[in-house]
Amino acid sequence: MAVPVAPAGSPVDPPVVTPAVVTPAEARALFRNGLATPTAGWSAGFTQANLIIVPRAQAFDVLLFATRNPQACPILGVLDAGETSGPLLAGGDIRSDLGRYRVYENGALVAEPSDLTEWWRPDLVTFIVGCSFTFESALQKAGIAISHIEQGTNVPMYRTNVRCAPAGELAGPLVVSMRAIAADRVADAVRITSQYPAVHGAPVHVGDPAALGIDLDRPDFGDAVVVAPGEVPVFWACGVTPQAAVMESRPTLAIGHAPGYMLITDARDSDYLVTV
Repeated sequence: MAVPVAPAGSPVDPPVVTPAVVTPAEARALFRNGLATPTAGWSAGFTQANLIIVPRAQAFDVLLFATRNPQACPILGVLDAGETSGPLLAGGDIRSDLGRYRVYENGALVAEPSDLTEWWRPDLVTFIVGCSFTFESALQKAGIAISHIEQGTNVPMYRTNVRCAPAGELAGPLVVSMRAIAADRVADAVRITSQYPAVHGAPVHVGDPAALGIDLDRPDFGDAVVVAPGEVPVFWACGVTPQAAVMESRPTLAIGHAPGYMLITDARDSDYLVTV
């Protein structure tokens, strides 16, 4: 679907952009120039990613947390302290190339800027974490509808009653994303997504949301979607999990993406496809 896109400062008559065919570099340029929108369905075939950025003093705890919770926090890449670009975003800038960020101080959300220049420090280490948007194209190609894309909303994400394995001073709950899947296609969805272990892989739960302590109508991040008759809620581990741990563990500073506003990388979804 084509949408009008007006970067910040544009006068009138914004250009019409078809998100699915925009290249990653073009998408990042749009976000750098002020566009803020959830990125589900953007740059089809290219991998989207979560971010968690912390001072070097906390970086080992994040790395250990990811190692102990690989399904929720699959690391695709790391930028060294102070680095703002790398192979996954050639020519890009991690400080400006997402539509929206979240800045936490002592665990409290203090800002949701579109640019991190004000917050950037030379000791900040960036972790690029796999995102379940990556396997959505494969689901759609198989004829499986994606509820939040169909309904034009941000993906719903929920804190659960499942605890992640702690690491150093970092601890918190598992966060999951939910997609309503037709009951007769759930097995296909499990099979397809299990082939993408680097971007969360197979679901962690299918069915009753109460088993995870979830109220479907009250997502902690993103937007609620309608679960139609004949559909089943299916839950995948979510890369917002490190932000939930930050909110609970209260490091002095941490930065993440705004949930649903992802980094669109130059990697292709097929790079993370594992077949047997």
